[in-house]
Amino acid sequence: MKCALECRQQSTAPDSEGECMSEVAYTSRVRIERVKGPLRRAYLPVETRPTMFGVHSEIAKHYGVDPAVHAPHAATLDYIVAAAAG
Repeated sequence: MKCALECRQQSTAPDSEGECMSEVAYTSRVRIERVKGPLRRAYLPVETRPTMFGVHSEIAKHYGVDPAVHAPHAATLDYIVAAAAG
């Protein structure tokens, strides 16, 4: 079993068994801008255009968002479900 200090010196972290984990393979670099209300613009790696996030249907109703004021957009939850299903 290695100590946490030894793992930090190797730029890793100890796993649940106390061994050093491997180096980080990927760090996602994403930038989010809040546009107005629930509307956000996400800049994702390799995408040439930003992705718009917002609310719609039951989600908009739950948060009291008027669709006449804020156009419906896919919610972050929709993207999480799609990513998990893929």
